[in-house]
Amino acid sequence: MKLVILIGPHAVGKMTVGQELCKITDLELFHNHMTIEPVCGLFKNHPAEVGRLTNLFRKEIFEAFAKTDEPGMVFTYMWPFDQQAAWDYVEWLEGLFQRNGAEVYYVELEADFDVRIDRNKTENRLNNKPSKRNVAKSEELFRRLEEKHRLNSLPGEIQKQHYLRMNNTHLSAKEAAERIKDHFQL
Repeated sequence: MKLVILIGPHAVGKMTVGQELCKITDLELFHNHMTIEPVCGLFKNHPAEVGRLTNLFRKEIFEAFAKTDEPGMVFTYMWPFDQQAAWDYVEWLEGLFQRNGAEVYYVELEADFDVRIDRNKTENRLNNKPSKRNVAKSEELFRRLEEKHRLNSLPGEIQKQHYLRMNNTHLSAKEAAERIKDHFQL
């Protein structure tokens, strides 16, 4: 089994690259909004419940998936590198899959800010992430989180055996996916 963790800031293309990677491999996509969307509409005024339930759903899905004989998963995650809890979460996830015999791969995407602002409005993103359809609100959150957290790693900060950092500002999602597949021989 393989776990590919696609990381990067808002609208860098994690889900879209993940979709393309799954088309050319036997991996399944589990993008982070698959657990956010079902609860964020129900608990509009209770963000703590959204976070709690999202984490609970992910934990159960990861634990069940890691024990299967499925070929693997692509998981997308916006990693705030300035928060120890996020580091701990990623270590837990890696450990869970490795204990079950999986190889874990990290792909960090980065792209220019203005390109990401434009990508925040793409049809694919809005179709798959209903909470982003209020584009003004989504962009406000985008900018606020960008100011509050460091969403790309520092050079040399991620010390993983299977790690790839890619600037996909000028790459299509398909091109990025092909590079990931080739780099890790997926």
